[in-house]
Amino acid sequence: MFTGLVSDVGRVASASPGEKLSRFRIDCAYDPAGIALGASIACSGPCLTVVASGPRDGGSWFEVDAAAETLARTTVGTWREGSRINLERSLKIGDELGGHLVTGHVDGVATIETREDLTGEGSWGATARFTLSAPRPLMRFVAEKGSITLDGTSLTVNAVTADTLSVLLIPHSLAVTTWGERRPGDRLNLEVDLMARYAARLAETA
Repeated sequence: MFTGLVSDVGRVASASPGEKLSRFRIDCAYDPAGIALGASIACSGPCLTVVASGPRDGGSWFEVDAAAETLARTTVGTWREGSRINLERSLKIGDELGGHLVTGHVDGVATIETREDLTGEGSWGATARFTLSAPRPLMRFVAEKGSITLDGTSLTVNAVTADTLSVLLIPHSLAVTTWGERRPGDRLNLEVDLMARYAARLAETA
């Protein structure tokens, strides 16, 4: 489980694409002693398993495999050397739950339709409002003021239409995640709120 609070931005050091399995090496700032073989790390949304790791100058590297299902349902297949990705280590019992409960199981891919940069005040910097389109079957799980995970980031939904949603990113979030570089046309991994998913299923079977 995760919280959707990004703790580092990694960089793809190498990508070995395959038809059914792709392997990626990711450079990060994590302490190499804290990355165990088999550990789960959310990589821009998908929960991936560490299959190798080691130290490097400034932090560590780790490798993950992405199988056909992950490649088909997420943006992982588009990663190339130099791609920047949001990272989060798995939640430990007793950790602060600052975002919302995130599984790392991506439901689909959303596309940024518009980005509106809003003038900042003082030294805080600018905020940015993004409007995204998402697969219509997933929109029934999206509610105004509800939670959503986009590229591994826990966000609050500002507004919802039949097939779009909007989110607002504060200066801090733009600076410490990949959101600062996001532009219209970019595709993002989307995970709906876990509570919304189960509430909808209960309503279907009631």
